[in-house]
Amino acid sequence: MIVFEFKAKGTKRQYQQIDEALRITKFIRNKCLRFWMDNQNVKPYDLNKYTAVIAKEFDFADKLNSSARQAASERTAFAIKRFFDNCKAKIPGKKGYPRFQKNNRSVEYKLSGWKLSEDRKYIKFTDKCNIGQLKLIGTWNLHFYQIKQIKRVRIVKRSDGYYAQFCVDGERNIDAQPTGKTIGLDVGLNHFYTDSQGNTVENPRYLRKSEKALKRLQKQVSRKKKGSNNRSKAINRLGRKHLKVSRQRKDNAIKTALCVVRSNDLVAYEKLQVKNMVRNSKLAKSISDVSWSLFTQWIEYFGKIYGRVVVPVEPKFTSQNCSSCGEVVKKSLSVRTHICQCGCILDRDHNAALNILNKALKQTSDDLSTVGRTETFNACGEMTLYPDLATSLGKVAH
Repeated sequence: MIVFEFKAKGTKRQYQQIDEALRITKFIRNKCLRFWMDNQNVKPYDLNKYTAVIAKEFDFADKLNSSARQAASERTAFAIKRFFDNCKAKIPGKKGYPRFQKNNRSVEYKLSGWKLSEDRKYIKFTDKCNIGQLKLIGTWNLHFYQIKQIKRVRIVKRSDGYYAQFCVDGERNIDAQPTGKTIGLDVGLNHFYTDSQGNTVENPRYLRKSEKALKRLQKQVSRKKKGSNNRSKAINRLGRKHLKVSRQRKDNAIKTALCVVRSNDLVAYEKLQVKNMVRNSKLAKSISDVSWSLFTQWIEYFGKIYGRVVVPVEPKFTSQNCSSCGEVVKKSLSVRTHICQCGCILDRDHNAALNILNKALKQTSDDLSTVGRTETFNACGEMTLYPDLATSLGKVAH
């Protein structure tokens, strides 16, 4: 599934109608959640049927297209399923019990309730919400795909306007030649990451750089009278600034991950439990700012697209063990240089990156020795073979 996003341009009246559709979606989602709480053994199909009951009981709910009402119920079903999955997995801490939604920022249509223009530059919503025709502003070309391939259409509200997203059932194939290179990545706070070659990428610290401006905008919000138009405008300015920081993080994560995956046949990274790490009150802001989870998610994604081998490694003892002899050299976080009795002197993060790569090679060594080639699957499920990669990994492992 590929998602294309466009800026949606319309009139002030149309934006008001979109806000009304967002409120109806939130109402239906919360009503479905209450229905699940009051009734045992409710299944997703029952929630879909209940949306028709809501539409008959409340006239304003009938304005929203039936497929959009069902999509709202599916959000409730997903939250319920995630809660039970967490309970079965016995994850520590809170299990994510479904809660009532306070602010909703998107409404989703399935195969009905919308219509694209012939030039694919306008979209018209045909339900009783009377949103009408919106202009699509963006660089993506939807002519490459048929209308029947567009499975869902979303309207998303952000601080800087409204956006239209198209979920297309399409394939993304990229032919990539083997490079014969492998890399291990150790993410950190001093540097965004340090690789097994000793190269480092600077930590951009987008939140820290914008912190002064964010504090000033937050003060402006707190000084405005609650419920006033000036407070709403101040909140919007603050939201735009946070949105900019979020986009900067995402852009950096995508570009860095793409560069890493395209340049190497095997990428190894440490699988960190960021959710537990942000409990540290002294480092929580810095950990959130560096966005490790976002970076590793894009590495996994591009690994499938380009047919690369991506290996997550447990971070246990990667900083303490010597990458040369394997001896344990205990050191606190303040010690940034690894010094071993065998004569190995490396930067702490460089030593950890080498250990991460060695662990990844050990995990794949059995397949390389028995099969003699590496098999990977791209996003479309097609198998790609890299006979040269097996040879190169074997050389590094030995």
